Amino acid sequence: MVAARGGGTVVGSDWRTEAFARLHTRLGSVLGDKTAAEFGKLGLQTVGDLLAHLPRRYFSGTELSDLSALEEGEEVAVLAEVQRVTAHNVPGRGSGAVRGKPRLEAVITDHKGSLTLAFFGKAHMIAYWHDQLTPGSRGIFAGKVGVFRDQFQLAHPDFVMLDANGAVVGGARRNEVLTRVTRVPLIGIYPATRKLPTWAIAECVALALEHLGEVDDPLPAAVRDHAGVVGLVEAYRGVHLPQTRAEIDPARARLRFDEAFAIGLTMAVRRADAVAHGATPRPRVPGRLLDAFDARLPFELTEGQQQVSAEIFADLAQSHPMQRLLQGEVGSGKTVVALRAMLTVVDGGGQAALLAPTEVLATQHFHTLTRMLGELAEAGTLSAAEHATRLTLLTGSLPAARRREALLAATSGEAGIVIGTHALLGDRVQFADLGLVVVDEQHRFGVEQRALLGARAEAAGAARPHVLVMTATPIPRSVAMTVFGDLETSTLRQSPGGRAEVRTVVVDSRSHPAWVDRAWALIAEQVAAGRQAYVVCPRISETDRSEESRPLDAEDAPPDDGVPVPPAATVEQTWAELTAGPLAELRVGMLHGQLPAEQKEERMAAFAAGELDVLVSTTVIEVGVDVPNASVMVICDADRFGISQLHQLRGRIGRGGHAGTCLLLTAAEPDSLARERLDAVASTRDGFVLAEVDLEQRREGDVLGASQSGRRTSLRMLRVLRDGDLIEQARGIADACVRADPQLEDPGLADVVAGIEQRAAAEWLERS
Repeated sequence: MVAARGGGTVVGSDWRTEAFARLHTRLGSVLGDKTAAEFGKLGLQTVGDLLAHLPRRYFSGTELSDLSALEEGEEVAVLAEVQRVTAHNVPGRGSGAVRGKPRLEAVITDHKGSLTLAFFGKAHMIAYWHDQLTPGSRGIFAGKVGVFRDQFQLAHPDFVMLDANGAVVGGARRNEVLTRVTRVPLIGIYPATRKLPTWAIAECVALALEHLGEVDDPLPAAVRDHAGVVGLVEAYRGVHLPQTRAEIDPARARLRFDEAFAIGLTMAVRRADAVAHGATPRPRVPGRLLDAFDARLPFELTEGQQQVSAEIFADLAQSHPMQRLLQGEVGSGKTVVALRAMLTVVDGGGQAALLAPTEVLATQHFHTLTRMLGELAEAGTLSAAEHATRLTLLTGSLPAARRREALLAATSGEAGIVIGTHALLGDRVQFADLGLVVVDEQHRFGVEQRALLGARAEAAGAARPHVLVMTATPIPRSVAMTVFGDLETSTLRQSPGGRAEVRTVVVDSRSHPAWVDRAWALIAEQVAAGRQAYVVCPRISETDRSEESRPLDAEDAPPDDGVPVPPAATVEQTWAELTAGPLAELRVGMLHGQLPAEQKEERMAAFAAGELDVLVSTTVIEVGVDVPNASVMVICDADRFGISQLHQLRGRIGRGGHAGTCLLLTAAEPDSLARERLDAVASTRDGFVLAEVDLEQRREGDVLGASQSGRRTSLRMLRVLRDGDLIEQARGIADACVRADPQLEDPGLADVVAGIEQRAAAEWLERS
C-alpha cells in the first residue's frame, strides 16, 4: 500500500482512497469463498455491492408483518407471533398408536391473519422445535410460500426467536449466525434466498461494515455540503443498523446521491474527453451529393427534420467529435436525417459507417439508402464524391468473396458509406478516412461498442470520427441523463406527410376465439384489396431457446406478472397452421434471424417487391423495415412483448397512404398488468406517452437495458421516476467538479469514475 495524491491510498494499484479500496474488496476475502459464491448468484461481488443490498423494510420487536401480503412462490421473511403448536405422530405426545412420520405444525399470526408452518423430522427434533415455538413468543420465519390444502404454508422454514428487545433467544437456522446482529432496536429484512436468509445476510453485512471501518469519506467536503448529505460510513450504518427510523431516510438519501453523482460525474468526464479530442471538421459543402440528394427528394422535409439536421451540421463543422443522440417517434424520418449527415461527411472527403444491431436491419438499411439515393449511389471514390458514392454492406454471414470485397471498399475509400452489423467492429475492418459513425437502435449496443470504432481510428493516428446514435424508443429525460448523459440530444416528434392512421385493437383470444378467425379473415380481405400483412410471433420454434427468438433486449421484455403462462406462439407453427388453413390461398413467407443470410435477404426483398402477401416473422422486422403497402399486423401473444417493442412493431404498417390495423392477440386476464400494457398501446400512438407508461410499469431497470449494464438493471438505489430532481442536481454538481478539476486530481473523484468505468468494461467483456 502506497501513498497517493490528496492523502488517499492505492490498494493493488487500483484505488486511490482507502474507502474505495475497501468497498471494492472481493467478498470472498471477507466472507469466505462459499458464502461469496452464494452472493455472486445475486450479482453481488464486492463489499460495496453487499452494502448496497438494502433491507426492504424494518421491524421493531413489537411490530408484526402483514401476512395478507404474501404470495405463492415468494421467498419471505416475516416477523410474527406463535399462535399454537401441535406435534403429530410423536411417541409420548397424544394418545393412540403412532403412525406416519413425526411432524410439527405451528400457526403464526399477525393478529389479523395466519400462516401455517410445517416441520418433519425425528422425535428429538420435533421436541426441540416444539420447545422453541412457544405460543405467545415472537420470531422471524423465513422460507418459500407454498400452498397446502388451499392454505399458505412455509415448509421447514428457518427461524429465529426474539425477546421483547429484538435479541435472538433461540431458533432453528441452517446457517449459523451471531445473535448480535439482531440486538438493535430495528430489524432489517433483506431480499433473501433459501441459502441466504435475512439474518445470514445481516451477519454478512455486519462483517462488511467491520471491513469498511471508520474510513475517511471519499467525496470532497464541498460536494457533500452542496448535496446536503450525511457521511458515507454514517449512511451505511444508518441504513443497515439504524437505532431509530429517523436515521434511515438520510442514510438512503446519501447512497442514492452517490449513485446519481457517480453517473453524472462519469458522463461529465466523457463529455469533456470528447471535446478534448480533435476531429476533422466536416462542414456542409454546397453543390455536391447532399444538394443533389435534397433535390431528388419526393417530399418536403418536416420542420423537425430541418431543425435537427441544422444541429447536426453545426456539430460536424466543429473541430471536436460530435456526440449526439437522435431520438424520434416511429416513422418520424430519422433515416433521412442520418443519411443527410452521412452525405455531408462524404461531401467533405470522409466516410460514414452505419452500425445496425441485426443483419435483417443492416440489409434493409442498405436497400433503403440505395433506393433513396438512386443514381447517386453509384460506385465512386472519395475524390469524386460530388457525383456519386458507393454503398457497401458488411455482415458476419457474408460469403468470403463478398466480405473481402466489402473490406477492400472500406479500406481503399471506394465506399463512402459502409453499412453493417457488429462485424464492423472486427479487428480487420479498416477505413480510409472514417468521418462519421451512425449507431442505429443505440439501446442494442453498449457505450464501449459505440466508442470502439473511434478509439481504433485514433490508435491508427487518425482523428476521431463524429458519432450520431439513434433510437426509435423515446427516452424520458431522467433516463437520458443517466444512460445518455455524455450525448447532446435531438428529438423528432413530427411525422412526415403521407403516413396513414393506424388503428390498434386488443383481441381477447381466450374469451373470444372467434375473433382470432376474424383477424385472419381481415388479412385475406386486405390482400384481396392489394395490401400486404405481417404476422408476428414471440418465438421461432417449440424447441428453440435462443435469445434471437425472444424479445431481443431486457427493456423489450414485459415485466414478470408472476402468473404461469402457456407456451408462446412460434413462427414455424403459425406459418404451418395459416398456410394449411385460413391463408392457404395466399403467398405466405416465413422470416426469422436463424435463417441463412441469403434466405433472409431474399424473403424480405420478395415481401418488399409484393411477391409475398403475408410475412410471418419474429421481431426481426421491428425496426427499419419499410414496406408502404403493408396495412395489417397481427401480433400473436402480444402480452409477451413490452410496450416499446409493440409500438415499434406497429410502426411497420401505415407507412404509405393506406390506413392500417394492428391486432394484439392475447389470452391475458383483463385485470392483469399484461393487459394494462396492451390497453396502453391501443390507446395512443404517441411514443413519448408510452415511454412514460413503460417506465412506470417496468421501472428503469428494464428501460435502461442489459446492453447498458450487463444486468437486469444498472441502478441499485436510484429510481429515475422518483429521483429525477436528484439526478439533475447531481449532474450539476458533477459538471462543476469537472470544470474545477478537469484532470480529476482529487483521488475521491477519480475513484468514482474509475469504479463506473471498471464495472462497465467488465460487464461488456463478460457479454462479449
